[in-house]
Amino acid sequence: MSETEHNHVCPVSNAGILDNWIRKFLHNPNKILSKYIRDGMTVLDFGCGPGYFTIPLANLSGLKGKVVAADFQEGMLEIVRQKIEGTNLENKIRLHKCNADSSGLKEKFDFILAFYVVHETPDAENFLKEMAELLKPNGQLLIVEPSFHVKQKEFMKTITLGEKNNLQIVIQPRIFFSRAALFSIK
Repeated sequence: MSETEHNHVCPVSNAGILDNWIRKFLHNPNKILSKYIRDGMTVLDFGCGPGYFTIPLANLSGLKGKVVAADFQEGMLEIVRQKIEGTNLENKIRLHKCNADSSGLKEKFDFILAFYVVHETPDAENFLKEMAELLKPNGQLLIVEPSFHVKQKEFMKTITLGEKNNLQIVIQPRIFFSRAALFSIK
């Protein structure tokens, strides 16, 4: 499926909306993620967009940590590439272009972040199944969806699909303007 067929996905031309000072106030990456990320973790930022969470994830994962920033829009990955070029993060962050139907990843992760992305996937159940398969035995998946766009009933369906695909809810953290669920493997 081409990028143009996914018109419900935030286009690269709107990347600035995803990475600005107002969002840093509302969705402080360190505040949201610091309780989940430890030194040395391997982390996937799925649907990384312009890298709003990618760089904080790389910093939180310490010197030995690794982050895969995955997106199906090459333009978003190029924005991340430009941000990390010439920095020590170039060796910690691997950019990965996935397709609309699969990440194409095979490695296992300690933590996966899917921030405002599940509602943009063409098949939420396949997405959740794949994310569960990518988690290490003690790994966690944090799904965050915009409450102004994803209604409670739809989010509960996401939780049910997660549970159907070998995931269990650990907690539903409170995140401003969002519905969130932290999952682990059953």
